[in-house]
Amino acid sequence: MTPVERIYALDGGIAEVADASMYTPGIDVGKPVILPCNAYLIRRSGEWILWDTGSDDELAKVPGGKIIAHGIRGVVKRTLKSQLDEIGVDPADVTTLILSHAHFDHIGNVRLFPKAKWIVHRKEYDAMFGPDHDEHGYDPGLYKTLRNNPTEIIDGDHDVFGDGSIRLIATPGHTPGHCSLAVRLPKSGTVILSGDVAHFEKSFVHRRVPSFNFDAEQTKASMDKIDRIIKSKKAQLWINHDAEQCATIPHAPQWVE
Repeated sequence: MTPVERIYALDGGIAEVADASMYTPGIDVGKPVILPCNAYLIRRSGEWILWDTGSDDELAKVPGGKIIAHGIRGVVKRTLKSQLDEIGVDPADVTTLILSHAHFDHIGNVRLFPKAKWIVHRKEYDAMFGPDHDEHGYDPGLYKTLRNNPTEIIDGDHDVFGDGSIRLIATPGHTPGHCSLAVRLPKSGTVILSGDVAHFEKSFVHRRVPSFNFDAEQTKASMDKIDRIIKSKKAQLWINHDAEQCATIPHAPQWVE
């Protein structure tokens, strides 16, 4: 039996974009779009693992949110902390922190978890703390506390606990060291948490690459890789920013097993 017990989808805010074609060049030009942003809390063998942390809870104090990177406006109505409280989890209970990548809507609340072991791909780590972080749309002020977290730097794919229950999948392209996460659930089977390997289901199907991605060819290769895993494992793909799909996934305090 899989040691993963359940997973909670947490509301990590929304991203408001004036021109959807930044995600789908040549398509939906000039159309506004609202993207849900999620974080995922995983219960495994009595421990708590967090995948991404949503947008900064401090945005909840800013009516209408604010533009943060790439012209994208971040808005928070429910703080991550309040959702953890509702589940009965103290941030200090989170023992492992894994991030798909370092954009603001995925890394906004890392400061809440200073004792958690952070697992990060080497290329993402180098981009985050290197001289070119601005080119990737990163704000080092959001993740400066991560320098002090216990840190495991990995290369390529990584079996997090050595038993296949949670696997980090290297899916570069959106950013240099972007990753996705495969979680083996007891009733639902394997679920792949997309990060931003694709922003919408149609983008995944048609291999559409956002204009601001780090590398278009790597992005397409990463989508191909995820597609192969889906077929071989009969896995579900939870696309983080797809509003239609997001509405079908139970959110905390409900969970999925």
